Amino acid sequence: MKSFSSELESNHLVEVNWADRWQVYQRLKELDIPCSCKANQPLEVEIGSPMTAVQLWSVIRRLTASRQDQILTLECCWKNRY
Repeated sequence: MKSFSSELESNHLVEVNWADRWQVYQRLKELDIPCSCKANQPLEVEIGSPMTAVQLWSVIRRLTASRQDQILTLECCWKNRY
């Protein structure tokens, strides 16, 4: 039986709007998440841990969520914290 971590360690093609793809790629590089962004190809990301998956989700959400959704998320976080 494979461990959970070995099942996560693989490359995934990520469907990102072509206009946002470069921004996602740059941010993932800043976070030291292995990824590649070849011309006319989908973004490829190596997801090696649950933390990496959450970071990828967060980066993409920042670009794709509406401003109102982002405001509601922040307000919810503040309410839960204070």
